[in-house]
Amino acid sequence: MEGKPKIAVIIGTRAELIKTFPVMLELQEKGIPYYFVHTGQHNLKDLCRVFGVKKPDIVLSKEPQKSSKFNLNQFKAIKWNIELLFRIRSLLKKIEGLKFVLYHGDTMTTATASIATSRILNPLKKYKSVHLEAGLRSFNNKEPFPEEVSRRIAGKTSDILFAVSELAKNNLGKRKGKVIHVGNTILDSAEISLKIAKKKKVKVLSRKPFSLITIHRHENLKSRERMEKIVKILTSIPIKSYFAMHSNTEVKLREFGLYEVLIKSKNIEVMPPMDYPEFIYQFSKCSLIVCDGGSMQEESLIFKKPCVILRMATERQEGLKTNFQFLSGLDVKKTNEKIKEYLSSKFKIKPFKNPYGEIGVSKKIVEELLK
Repeated sequence: MEGKPKIAVIIGTRAELIKTFPVMLELQEKGIPYYFVHTGQHNLKDLCRVFGVKKPDIVLSKEPQKSSKFNLNQFKAIKWNIELLFRIRSLLKKIEGLKFVLYHGDTMTTATASIATSRILNPLKKYKSVHLEAGLRSFNNKEPFPEEVSRRIAGKTSDILFAVSELAKNNLGKRKGKVIHVGNTILDSAEISLKIAKKKKVKVLSRKPFSLITIHRHENLKSRERMEKIVKILTSIPIKSYFAMHSNTEVKLREFGLYEVLIKSKNIEVMPPMDYPEFIYQFSKCSLIVCDGGSMQEESLIFKKPCVILRMATERQEGLKTNFQFLSGLDVKKTNEKIKEYLSSKFKIKPFKNPYGEIGVSKKIVEELLK
């Protein structure tokens, strides 16, 4: 692509890239130059190649080899955020003719990018800061932490907020930033990724009914009591279950003496995290989702898969209005009963309209920016 970039895209985590790459592809297809800023929070090299987006133009800190840069070390995280804030601010000042700066979701990168690009630190700025996936709220700053706080910061400091649903739009209310309801880019991410997986001829994990498990939330991992309850729930799942385990999750399970308990379960198979297209393919074939992550709640709606949410609160409240998403509150007995209900041959998903919209959200976002 030729010409000076008018758009900067700031990404730190794999989850952010997964949900933002369709917007980046849309920019590439339209021949619109963009400057890709990677904060270094996660390692993104393989995902850029898989999704067909360009490599970062700049990496602001050394990428980690493991799945997480900090592994729950709050002091390192705070120090990194402060340093990153001024690096982003300084970098963007050097890009002439910049019109928009995009950042996504609810991570540390999101919060820092939104502050670094705000009028608080840049009162004379000419570009507009844009929050993708805006408006999700649990209304509990500790659940999830620090994600709920990150979203609130981005909601206060951004010039444009692309809301993922009608509920998200209402959550944002009246504010200085322009609120636009477009839907959730996860719809585009899942569609493209499923096509990639089928082209690669990914094999299904099991021909028999199986569940997919991921656990990585900070508020869960730091609590022995919570992790004990989670392991009790997971080891009670009556079908083959594949646990895609992040490194920080394994560290805490071993620290609490729960890892051995988990792997002794005849139905649980621990495996490393899959790349996103393979994960989405397995998602489309599984019978049950057990998770504490937000994106899997959204993907459950796309593929109509029963989803048990191992959390006390969720910012993805839209799905709770269906009959196949259950917020467990980590109640072991009720959760086990719900899992049995979901796996019963009598269970049927009731008709619903996806609150996050339809495929083509990324195109809508780019069109809005080009107006």
